[in-house]
Amino acid sequence: MSRRHRARRLALQGLCCLDAQGPSVADLVDLFIQDSDEPPETQATAGKMIRQALADLDKCDQVLSRHTRDWDLDRLAMVDRSILRLAVGEFVAGKTPFKVVIVEAIKLAREFSTAESPRFINGVLDSVAKELVGKDAEAHQELQAETPADETDKR
Repeated sequence: MSRRHRARRLALQGLCCLDAQGPSVADLVDLFIQDSDEPPETQATAGKMIRQALADLDKCDQVLSRHTRDWDLDRLAMVDRSILRLAVGEFVAGKTPFKVVIVEAIKLAREFSTAESPRFINGVLDSVAKELVGKDAEAHQELQAETPADETDKR
């Protein structure tokens, strides 16, 4: 398993904690990541991924809501919602190809969610990616403009 995938796993777990218990547990999420057996660079990447996903959560959720047809984002399974937010955060950061982000999100769904989740995650993220590079590319640029710049990831 790659270092980057392990970082995504940690970030997903942190996002789920924050989703379930609210932003007041952010310090505990940081401690959870620091207490993991992962190397410091993997921990740092996980923390950065969480910050990317939460940087502009309202806009991220607006993008996702457009692509989760007939599903209220609040009614999605917490793990699926967190996987989607994590992926959109990576889309917006623009450092990882969309296809790689989608494949990784599907892996997380297979590992942490239901049997139906990988297909659902794939469909939503494929649709979001098409929006972000297609006719609504300005939405992507708007999200990127509001997301703090990150240093380059080591892989």
